[in-house]
Amino acid sequence: MSRSFALRAALILVTLTAARADVTLLLEEPYGNFGGMNPTGHAAVYFSRICAASPTLLRRCEPGETGAVISRYHRVGGYDWLAIPLVPYLYAVDRPAEIPTSATREEVASLRDQYRRSHLEQIVPDAGDGATPDGDWTQLVGEAYDRTLYGFTIETTEQQDDALMAKLNSASNHVRFHLLFRNCADFARNIIDDYYPRAVHRSFTADIGIMTPKQAAKSLVHYSRKHSDLDFSTFIIPQVLGDTPRSSSVKGVLESLIKSKRYAVPVVALAALHPYVGAPLVIACLHGSSFDPEKVAREDEGPSVRSTIMTKAQQARRGDP
Repeated sequence: MSRSFALRAALILVTLTAARADVTLLLEEPYGNFGGMNPTGHAAVYFSRICAASPTLLRRCEPGETGAVISRYHRVGGYDWLAIPLVPYLYAVDRPAEIPTSATREEVASLRDQYRRSHLEQIVPDAGDGATPDGDWTQLVGEAYDRTLYGFTIETTEQQDDALMAKLNSASNHVRFHLLFRNCADFARNIIDDYYPRAVHRSFTADIGIMTPKQAAKSLVHYSRKHSDLDFSTFIIPQVLGDTPRSSSVKGVLESLIKSKRYAVPVVALAALHPYVGAPLVIACLHGSSFDPEKVAREDEGPSVRSTIMTKAQQARRGDP
C-alpha cells in the first residue's frame, strides 16, 4: 500500500522530465467545517517553468526545479496572491524523497510549522508567545494532507510565461479577496485567460455567475477539446494517508444547495412551492453533475505520464537527482 501511494504521491513530478512547459489548474476538494458549509473547494495554478524567488516574487526556474503553485488567499499577510514551490505546497517538505507515505495530524502540524519557521517567517510570524500562529496560512503548505487535488494541464510558451511573470511582479499585491466576486477561482480564471482568452469562464446556469473551481476545470477541459492542437493532460494527487478526515467531492453553487444535507430540505421545499425556482434548480443540478473531475482526470491520464511518474518516484525514494 505504501509503495502504491508513493507512486501516486509523486504524480505531478512528471514535470521534472517534461520537454515542454505548461500551466496547470489545480482543482482541490473541500475539507473541514468550512468545506461542509461551502463544498466548492479551492483553485490554484501550478507552473512548471515559473518558480518563486520568494512567496511574492516570481522568476524563471533553473534546470531541475519543479515550479511553483500560485493562488489567491484571504487572510495571509495581507497579500492577494502567494507563490510556493510545488513539493512544499503539496507535502510541507523540501525534497521529494522526504514525502511521507502517511502522516498523523500531529505530524502534519509539525511539518507545516517547520516549513513556516524556515521559509515563511516574515509573512507568517510566530504568535506572541513564540508558538505556532493560527490562521489560513496552513493552506500554503501541505495541501495533500487535507484533500485530494485534480490537475488539468495545458501547454504554454516561454513568451507567455515571461509575460505573466512580468505582470504579477509589477502589479500591486494587496489583498483583494471576495468570496463572491474575487475568490480563488476568479484568480485562476484570470491567470489562465491571460494565456488563452475565454478558456475559463463563469456559469450562470450552475453557479448563478459566481466563479467556482469546478466550473474553472470544466470550462478548461471543454476548451482543450476544442483546441486539440494544444497538448492537454490531467492527473490526480491523492490525499495522504493518515488520521486527517478525508476531503469530499467538489460541487458547484446550486449543486451544493441541492445535494448538501443542511440545505436540501429548505431548498426542496422552496422549489416545490415555486415552480419557477424548482425547474432552474433541477437544470443546474444536472448541469453541475455532468462534470466529474475524478472521472475526467482518470480518463485523460495517459500511460506515458504514468511511466514517467513511476520513474521519478523510484528516483526520489533512492535519493537520485
